[in-house]
Amino acid sequence: MSAVPSAPARPRRGRRRSLPQVLLVPAVVLLLVGTGYPIVWQLITSFREFGMAQQFGQPAPFVGLANYVAIFQDSALWGVVLRSVAFAVITAFLTLVVGALVALLMRATWSWVRITLQVSLLLAWAMPVVAAMTVWIWLFDRRRGVVNWVLEGVGLTQFHRFDWLAEPMTFFMVASIVVIWMSVPFVALSVYAGLTQVSTEVIEASQLDGASGAQRFRYILLPMIRPVVAIVLLLQLVWDLRVFTQIRLLQDAGSAAGRFDLVGTAIHKLGTGSGDFGMAAALSVFVLLITVALSAHYVRMLLKEDAS
Repeated sequence: MSAVPSAPARPRRGRRRSLPQVLLVPAVVLLLVGTGYPIVWQLITSFREFGMAQQFGQPAPFVGLANYVAIFQDSALWGVVLRSVAFAVITAFLTLVVGALVALLMRATWSWVRITLQVSLLLAWAMPVVAAMTVWIWLFDRRRGVVNWVLEGVGLTQFHRFDWLAEPMTFFMVASIVVIWMSVPFVALSVYAGLTQVSTEVIEASQLDGASGAQRFRYILLPMIRPVVAIVLLLQLVWDLRVFTQIRLLQDAGSAAGRFDLVGTAIHKLGTGSGDFGMAAALSVFVLLITVALSAHYVRMLLKEDAS
């Protein structure tokens, strides 16, 4: 009697389930090395008095929470923090609105217009920050700026040699325009990618039912692309809270006074400018906590979706 052939061995289910975790190990290690060490160094330094003397080898004395207490007692630093949060929230939401409108335009227009818009957005996004800021500073220059020249040309004589960078209100208005212009390409392309995943049959059915464009966007498109909108808004809030280069270059072109600072430039002045790296590290940790607080809602939403 011939032996019954044995069934082929099946791969273990446990191995297949653990494969994604194994593949994530190199990325996690790189992340821990690349960001973990700077964060730990900042945290340790924030509890020490780390000034210019420590740059020449002297030990950094432990001061506990003294640097954090100094931050909370400094009304000027609190003004910088509140100004930075307001700037980040306003700029991020305006960027999202403008980017979503551009994405809807790309979805509704002809193919050649859409391709032209996409190429233009990519070119604007790829432009180096310093090169872009050179153009923007020239546009708002009080003597040779195009913006003042155009406004004077339409009869607004009060803008003759108007200094946009001399007052905080107009300074941050210019800064918001620059940051929004640099961020809109990412938002527009991301939202457009989400819109392409919406079934055309659903849109056509809503049109047959008499839904207007605003109703289609509010009740059909927006709920379907909500995850994309959420992650884009979160990234914009984080990026706009940490903005530095644009503000610093505008300060160099106009005024570097403290009332023109956001947290990025304030940390730079405390550390590189004043040599108080302990205070700079404490303020950096405080900004990190604000970033975590802003991100907490989205992280909870991700965990809830993963659990379901």
